Amino acid sequence: MDLGAVGSGFAVAFTPENLLFVLIGVTLGTVIGVLPGLGPSATIALLLPVTYTMEPASAIILLAGIYYGAMYGGTITSVLLSLPGETASVVTVLDGHQMARQGKAGLALGIAAIGSFIGGTVAIVGLTLLSSWLADAAIAFGPPEYTVLVAAGVLLVAYLGSGSVLKSLTMAAVGLALATVGQDLVSGTARFTFGTPELLSGIDIVPLAMGLFGLGEILYRISNPEDGGEVTTTRVRRIWPTRVDWRQARGAVIRGSGIGFILGLLPGGSGALGSMASYAVEKKRAKQPERFGRGAIEGVAGPETANNASVTAAFIPLLTLGIPSTGALALIYGALLLQGVTPGPLLIDENPNVFWGVVASMYIGNVILLVLNIPLVGIFIQLLRVRFSVLAPIILVTTSVGVFTVNNSMFDVWLLLCFGVLGYLLKKGGFEPAPLVLAFILGSILETSFRQSLRMSGGDLRIFIEQPLCVAILALIAVIIGFSLAARFKRDRSANAPQPVGADDHERE
Repeated sequence: MDLGAVGSGFAVAFTPENLLFVLIGVTLGTVIGVLPGLGPSATIALLLPVTYTMEPASAIILLAGIYYGAMYGGTITSVLLSLPGETASVVTVLDGHQMARQGKAGLALGIAAIGSFIGGTVAIVGLTLLSSWLADAAIAFGPPEYTVLVAAGVLLVAYLGSGSVLKSLTMAAVGLALATVGQDLVSGTARFTFGTPELLSGIDIVPLAMGLFGLGEILYRISNPEDGGEVTTTRVRRIWPTRVDWRQARGAVIRGSGIGFILGLLPGGSGALGSMASYAVEKKRAKQPERFGRGAIEGVAGPETANNASVTAAFIPLLTLGIPSTGALALIYGALLLQGVTPGPLLIDENPNVFWGVVASMYIGNVILLVLNIPLVGIFIQLLRVRFSVLAPIILVTTSVGVFTVNNSMFDVWLLLCFGVLGYLLKKGGFEPAPLVLAFILGSILETSFRQSLRMSGGDLRIFIEQPLCVAILALIAVIIGFSLAARFKRDRSANAPQPVGADDHERE
């Protein structure tokens, strides 16, 4: 770690302009997390056209703030509505909402904010210490290693993501297919353009992302207005935990920080995976596991800490390897490319102000989020009263104008509409668009590195198992999937296990 570079990063982050973007990003992220149905992916997609006119460091500082800020905001809906604002907040519902029903909503939100701050800070320190080392190691990657790494990242996102594995893999396959649209870089042959000149340069990420995440979400929410929850309370009391509360939760916070950070480093790791793993660990360690699901403070502190640690740690493979692990990070990756900045091993050397400026801004943003979420939580709760019918027209107009202004092209607007309808149909069918967007963005890298590898080997596929690093990556993926399968088998077996005779009678008594 170069202390001089870190210092220059803080110099970038502490400029008045970037301090404002940090504040706007984390505040907007919290608001988006609070509003059910809107998430960081949709918001980042909507703001992609805005970032065109910004400096690269400022643009990513803004988008990154929205991303990790939304993780804070999603906790509020989980606790008060029993409706996760984000997938990563699903586990928080189990005990957080029960605490709210017991009159402890303030305590649940307070310990979640403190745990999130600690987990995020631990991950930022890890990002500061490990990024340079990992970037130096990644320089040794050749086309075969990148092929395996990118393919593994897409596979893990599809396999470890929320929902059906088959549906996620299908979405990833569609994304890879869409990435091939356009003119072949080697032969110059037009592929899947169907005689449309506008498609020769490929499909633009802006209409695709804004259609799938923005317009698709609007159409789904309009057709499903009942997808909401009832607010448990609009008033919170005693947000700061007592010494007894902290003593009960601190172990979960410490363990959640480590679990989230480690899982966030994996291509395909996510906040949801970290929070679920943390909850499972805390329940298994508890002397009274029956407390979980009934308002256990550890069931809120651990998952929320792991969630934010994982989300922040995921910036390490994004910035140093060029491998995004979530749909929102894939959009941030696309925003970097639109700025002419390529994430990967050379980012630290070629664009140190961007890299270290973003890292430094995370320290600042994490402090701002703690300040916002403790005293101002009552104000954010009032946002739950905003009707989606008010937000939908504003988002629709902003989306259409934003897409048009990127290239001054009506064709992009038509693409927006097409992908918006596709996003709606996917949502109705239970398909998550995140694997599609991630595979679409990584598709060109995968194709290029794969073809380069085959040229190196004369068309021999054994090159992917002859390189030691490739074998190590494949072995790691096999281990992760193996553990996931074992955990899933154990969970299914427990769910299907017959209950002891008389158990139902005992429960009724």
